[in-house]
Amino acid sequence: MTIDNFIDRIKLPFRKEKELYLSLYKIMGFFPHNITLYKMALMHKSIAHRNSKGKPVNNERLEFLGDAILDAIVGDIVYRHFEGKHEGFLTNTRSKIVQRDTLNKLANEIGISQLILSSGHPSSHNSYMEGNAFEALVGAIYLDRGYNACMRFMQKRILTQIINIDKVAYKEVNFKSKLLEWCQKNKVALEFKLLEQKRDDNNSPVFSYQAVIEGIEAGKGEGYSKKESQQIASKITLQSLRRKPQFIDAVFAAKADRTKMEEEPVENVPDVDAKEEFIIHHEQESTEPVKEKKTRKNKEKTESINMVKEDENPEDTSVLKTEPQDKPLTKEEIIAAAELAAFGDTSSDEK
Repeated sequence: MTIDNFIDRIKLPFRKEKELYLSLYKIMGFFPHNITLYKMALMHKSIAHRNSKGKPVNNERLEFLGDAILDAIVGDIVYRHFEGKHEGFLTNTRSKIVQRDTLNKLANEIGISQLILSSGHPSSHNSYMEGNAFEALVGAIYLDRGYNACMRFMQKRILTQIINIDKVAYKEVNFKSKLLEWCQKNKVALEFKLLEQKRDDNNSPVFSYQAVIEGIEAGKGEGYSKKESQQIASKITLQSLRRKPQFIDAVFAAKADRTKMEEEPVENVPDVDAKEEFIIHHEQESTEPVKEKKTRKNKEKTESINMVKEDENPEDTSVLKTEPQDKPLTKEEIIAAAELAAFGDTSSDEK
């Protein structure tokens, strides 16, 4: 513990909101200096709180600041971690880490979700409430402790203990890219049709898109950006192509009508249900008794050793003997040993 944290811990019993201080310490690894910033970072706009001047008080401004700081920090970390990688790879890796779905998972994993203040009746736009709060928290850390504190938080807490940066980098999550690639390989026509553009109750823009393959209506997606809605539509379409044979048959039948040629799919449809393994979950250790665990491991070890011995020379049964032989017996010695075993020692009788 640093001297700074040690002093803050001494002050803790005298704080009015010591439970919040402790909760934030568990999340960040250090105590807040200006608790007001962190309370604002956890305040969602749905509670419609206003200050003495009548201006709304929520985490939107901190979210804006945190988003910019997060981009810079993650970009710095990714640049140093993947030495020699090209710009496209670095950009893609950073976007995977700072995307809303990842930030939502992060917020739930480290415990931010339980601290957010909201109306209790979230709208559909609040599906990213946790991720937005995470960005606002980064903004609060920046204003309270500075850029270096944000860097340490992301390096030591997030990208060491929570996220496996290497698995993030090499995981493909772009469903639209997967769908486009499959369509190109199969020479299938694809377009995205805008169904609706509106605003929700919070005046946020909402886009609704539908994927259309060879004129056949496919998955629909609704989101707060064109990119998000098309990603959702692409994911649903890929799922239909994998799980509904009649759908993929209809697509190729429509293609055959257009091209006057019958073809079979030349490329398997990508799997969209692969588990995201880059989040490091800290699960409890096995409750199996230590003695039984050791016994089981020793048994497994013995069995594996025996299997190796059998594989080395399956025809050799000498591994069962406890007394090693210096040299193999001659034919005459084998016969003598057999006679001795059958008739006993005949030399004394002859004498």
